[in-house]
This record gives sequence, C-alpha cells and structure tokens, in this order.
Amino acid sequence: MKLTLHVWRQPSADASGRFVRYDANDVSPDMSFLEMLDVVNEGLASRGESPIAFDHDCREGICGACGVMINGVAHGPSRGTATCQLHMRVFRDGDEIWVEPWRAQAFPVVKDLVVNRNALDRIVASGGYVSVNTGSAPDANGIPVPKDDAERSMDAAACIGCGACVAACPNGSASLFTAAKVSHLGLLPQGQAERYRRALRMVAQMDLEHFGGCSLFGECQEACPKEISIDVISRMNRDFLRAAVTAPAAAASSGGDG
Repeated sequence: MKLTLHVWRQPSADASGRFVRYDANDVSPDMSFLEMLDVVNEGLASRGESPIAFDHDCREGICGACGVMINGVAHGPSRGTATCQLHMRVFRDGDEIWVEPWRAQAFPVVKDLVVNRNALDRIVASGGYVSVNTGSAPDANGIPVPKDDAERSMDAAACIGCGACVAACPNGSASLFTAAKVSHLGLLPQGQAERYRRALRMVAQMDLEHFGGCSLFGECQEACPKEISIDVISRMNRDFLRAAVTAPAAAASSGGDG
C-alpha cells in the first residue's frame, strides 16, 4: 500500500505546530498503525530528519499510551480498538490519513503527537485508599459478590486511561474516565467504606483539572477502546450527589470542618 500522511508536528509545548505531509510507501496491510509510524520514522532518521514523536508502550491495547486522532476519530475508524491494535488493512491503497494529538485543554501537547495526561493520574490519586482488614488471608468466598455487580465492576475496571473519551467529547469532559474509576470500586463490597467520599473527591479533582462538563453526548463511549458504557456516569453522579448532601451533615455531627 502507498499512503499519504498529514502528521501534526510541534517541536515543543511552547512552539506552534502544523501538519507536515509524508509519503508512506510499501505499507503492509498486516502492520499496526504504530508499526507504520515506525517505518516512516526509520525513513526520516535515515535522511537526518527528526522522527515523529508519539506515545507507546505495551502495544497490546492495555497500557493506554498510544492514543492519537486519526482522520478526526480517536484511535481511528475501528470500534473498540486502541491505536496500537489498529491494522493498516482498514485503509485503502492511496488513502490520505490525518494524524494529530488529543485536543483538550487538560491535555497540553508536549511534542508532535505526545500530550501530557497527568491530569488523569491526579484524578485517580485523589480517590485515596481502600480500607482492608489485614491479617491472615480470607477464604476465597468469604465476601460474596453478586455476579451482576462483579461483571459491571470488571467492565468499568477495563478502562486503560488513554484519554480517548476526553478527546472525543465536544466538551472535553473526563466524566467517563472518572466514572469508570469510581464505579469499579463502588460496585464491590471492598469499596464501600470510602465509596461516597471517593466520588466526591474525584469529581472535585476532575473540575480542578479544567475538564469540561458532561452533557451525556455519548461520543465518549463510542471512542472508548474498551467500550465502557456511559451508564457508569449516571452511577457516579448518584454517588456524588449523595456524598455532597451527606458529607456536610456528617462533618457537622462529628464537629469536623467538612
């Protein structure tokens, strides 16, 4: 296959960027999108030019590092697929492909296709710890978990933190990401002790990071490579509202400052 790439090049966070045209020749349909970029970078390096900077790690759809916009779509045209899992056979010989980084206020561009997604880490950190009883190992079935709750928790825990939901959302909201992190613990018995406090803190941190508000547009679940449903957002909102109402009352009754 022979393809024409238009790749966003930006030398640093403070510099202005632009699209640069590259020819990608002899592209195998069996290559992943990142392998195709590797081949393009080999050609650039052989000519003494700066290679295209892009994030990657596991290349197995697990780490969430590889996200880019491909023809205006987060992770590209294949549903439920991370960029590293996208194969070039979904494109046709002679296609033009536009590649750019996530576009969101909370994800500043570092270089080329690389963005700073530390805001997502700070949201997770704000959730705090999970209380557990220490001592001898409990019996395997000591804490019964309903099958439906376990499955919904696992679905939410599948989030890889890639940020596609933010990039795809017209509001730049991180609600799907935050809700997935809140829900996968909130659905399990082990996560009940800090359930409502966790929702309150993580939503507050999400707002501090300047993500946009959620209007349930739904583009986030379409872009999510793990196909996480926006149902988790409704659950997070319920937990947040309960926490917002009960936290001041609990602080007052205990003499705390809230």
